[in-house]
Amino acid sequence: MTNPNLTDMTEEDAADLQFPKDCSSSRTEKIEHNVELDASVVNDEIITSDPICRVCKSALTEPYIRCAVCDSMELCPSCFSNGSEISNHRNDHDYIIIKNEFPLINGSGWTAKQELECLDVLQECGFGNWVDMARRIQGKSTEECKNHYLQYYIDNQALAGLPKMKETKASLVGCEPIPYLYKLQDLEEPPRFAPNTLNCKLLAGYNAARSDFEVNFDNHAELLISALNYDEFDISDNNYELGKELQVAIVQAYNNRLKERMRRRKIIRNHGLIAFRRTISWIQRYECTITRALAERLLIFMQLLGGIEFDYFMEGLHRAGELKNYLNKLFEFRNNGLEHFHSVPIFQKLSKLRQENEKERKQYLNNPEYSWKTILPGCNINFSNSISSTIAQRKTAPPLAIQGLPGYEKLTSAEKELCSITRIVPTNYLDFKQILIAENKKAGYLRLAQARVLLKIDVNKTRKIYDFLTGKGYINKPNQ
Repeated sequence: MTNPNLTDMTEEDAADLQFPKDCSSSRTEKIEHNVELDASVVNDEIITSDPICRVCKSALTEPYIRCAVCDSMELCPSCFSNGSEISNHRNDHDYIIIKNEFPLINGSGWTAKQELECLDVLQECGFGNWVDMARRIQGKSTEECKNHYLQYYIDNQALAGLPKMKETKASLVGCEPIPYLYKLQDLEEPPRFAPNTLNCKLLAGYNAARSDFEVNFDNHAELLISALNYDEFDISDNNYELGKELQVAIVQAYNNRLKERMRRRKIIRNHGLIAFRRTISWIQRYECTITRALAERLLIFMQLLGGIEFDYFMEGLHRAGELKNYLNKLFEFRNNGLEHFHSVPIFQKLSKLRQENEKERKQYLNNPEYSWKTILPGCNINFSNSISSTIAQRKTAPPLAIQGLPGYEKLTSAEKELCSITRIVPTNYLDFKQILIAENKKAGYLRLAQARVLLKIDVNKTRKIYDFLTGKGYINKPNQ
């Protein structure tokens, strides 16, 4: 929060500190000049304004030329040397050389141009930044800039008209610091959930009102020192030193357990792991890129990285997954003969229609009323019985659409067909495959019963995976 009045005062003081760029009194001050040129020089006028050249319209910087005959006729050195003429001005008029290469403060060794440059750079770099000021002012060192400004502008103000300023917080930092005002009733109340409620459990037992957990990590660590007595060993006892060292070791063990508790609290705080629902939704965000299984494995790196660093790490992997999915789509389009992006909407529309037609065709073929076998000679089928038996039978599930799911690009064509028919997600299939191959390496073979125990899924799906892997040579059947 800033004070407008103090800000305005500071801006006015800063404006007064600037060297006047257009001083009317300096226009009348003249210095005699004894050198005669082709056009007689009247005098050198000391001025610090920066008007515009009347011929080329460029901003003038000292030194430049002013006509002594015409009013408000300034020319740049280039136009003057070319003998340019405009309106009533002629190139044989008397002229004045306007420059600011003169000492403004006696004994300082700084010219008026350097004084202007010093004040301009001071406003940009700030008071006290003498290193940057020296870099901006050519030919001046850091100590020269500092000593010159402090001597002639602060300690001994040699220029007339400079405001007398006292060094206060307002003059140095812009305004007086004002404490931030707030009202207690404006603050939100921390959540106070009743014990053993769903919301309390979702906060991992964290009590926000007292900033602590109901049950801490290693909650019974204090039992380690609860039975210690300070005067348990007598100084005259032969085991006094050994007993004291044992007590110190127990206290150090307790401190180590407290350090581990605080370390875990720090991880929870830095990564915002209090709210369970928020953490789960955060992991679900990477479901289609990093995959949830891999994201859960990466959580261990929270112990090594800070909150922001870990987020950068996960977002980098997430972006890589998005690019991989995008490339897979491009590969699919190219494999289907697409060469232009404007063909993609038509391809996607036709693919959707083809899937719908394929689904209708399978339903049509599964209906015994429309089976071609019914029109064969000598075939008498009771449609009522066949319909009732069809209804009683278990309906076959359609193939699973696995395209675009995590791990899809890691599958071969045969594995893609297997996952689609058996309705297994690619990531789960890859895990099952790894488990079975690892078990097969232990004994050199793997039985179907062992595979069922390891996978713990539907027996029919296990059988299909087992047969597929044995057929491809990934695992071996036992010798009969």
